[in-house]
Amino acid sequence: MPAPIDDLDSRLLALLTERPQIGVLGASRELGVARGTVQARLDRLVRRGVISSFAPTVDPHSLGYPVTAFCTLAIRQQEGHEPLLEHLRGIPEVLEVHTITGDGDLMVRVVARDNPDLQRVIDSVVSTGMVTRTSTVIALAELLPRRTGPLVQATGAGRATPAPADRRRG
Repeated sequence: MPAPIDDLDSRLLALLTERPQIGVLGASRELGVARGTVQARLDRLVRRGVISSFAPTVDPHSLGYPVTAFCTLAIRQQEGHEPLLEHLRGIPEVLEVHTITGDGDLMVRVVARDNPDLQRVIDSVVSTGMVTRTSTVIALAELLPRRTGPLVQATGAGRATPAPADRRRG
């Protein structure tokens, strides 16, 4: 299990999340630490995979894709995930693919311009013959966008939610 982040890492991540263009020098001034310390912390967080990207967060809605849907796919197991995953990589409207438990094998988040376009995207997703069953739900509204800030703060402060076994002891 990776080592937890400390308070300085937590404050640095929060600052970069709130003000991504601040830069290393600006972050060092804001946090009251040396520029070299900020750079070393960033390098370590990237190496550990805590920071996975410095890319901008792009809003599909603003690009003309206001419809978000989640497709559960059941696939032919003998071929594995990779051939279908390669196919899905070729569909620009496929934003995420996760293996899952339950009735399906994969959860796919897709976007579309409208409902008829969503049908086109779904048809493209299942066009290979590797999908045996699909179920799609359309997201009506995003009530809580993807976030990691509270998790970073809890981890940095050493107060992340305990595992279920730990909760029973208290």
